[in-house]
Amino acid sequence: MNLSRKVFPGILPSVTLTASALLAGFSAQAFGDCERGSLDAKYCDENGDMVADLPADESEWVNPDTLIFAYTPVEDPAIYSDIWQPFIDHLSEVTGKDVRFFAVQSNAAQVEAMRSGRLHVAGFSTGPTPFAVNLAGAVPFALMGSDSGQFGYSLQVYTHVDSDIHEITDLKGKRVAHTSPTSNSGNQAPRALFPEMGVVPGDDYEITFSGSHDQS
Repeated sequence: MNLSRKVFPGILPSVTLTASALLAGFSAQAFGDCERGSLDAKYCDENGDMVADLPADESEWVNPDTLIFAYTPVEDPAIYSDIWQPFIDHLSEVTGKDVRFFAVQSNAAQVEAMRSGRLHVAGFSTGPTPFAVNLAGAVPFALMGSDSGQFGYSLQVYTHVDSDIHEITDLKGKRVAHTSPTSNSGNQAPRALFPEMGVVPGDDYEITFSGSHDQS
């Protein structure tokens, strides 16, 4: 935990790369009774691996000529389009398909695009990943990391340099901007970690949502 004097939880979201059910080869279909765990009624999970199974009927599988890739919503999508170009080129080479970058405006829009079959491969932030898996049939296959093999990110709390907030417990009685309900570093992690540090978000301080890390 890094408490900086310069307040909002959460920066630098870790990103999980997922392929939709479509890339894995199937279209969403309404299943009857089957084991599905927490997955939406569109999917089955007979093998218990917590991700959607392929339909038994191979006629339901799809093989799009063009793959659509989207990165988690950011303030300037054009910059990230350039950053992801080497990955897009590689994906095109190994699949033999045209791959196009699609800029999404929100986590919800990204999940819905994959659920509807308009998005095939995506970099999801940590928080929305379970929603993508359960609601859109996403299958995580990679986590961003460094060349040294390290991965992860930090949860940081910021406050104004002239404020009277010096420790985590000083957040009591204050109003704190979390980023969005589905964000891990911006909401879920503070709710899980702060109580051990003496502060219960929502009880000890008022939570407001900024909408995104950039807006915070």
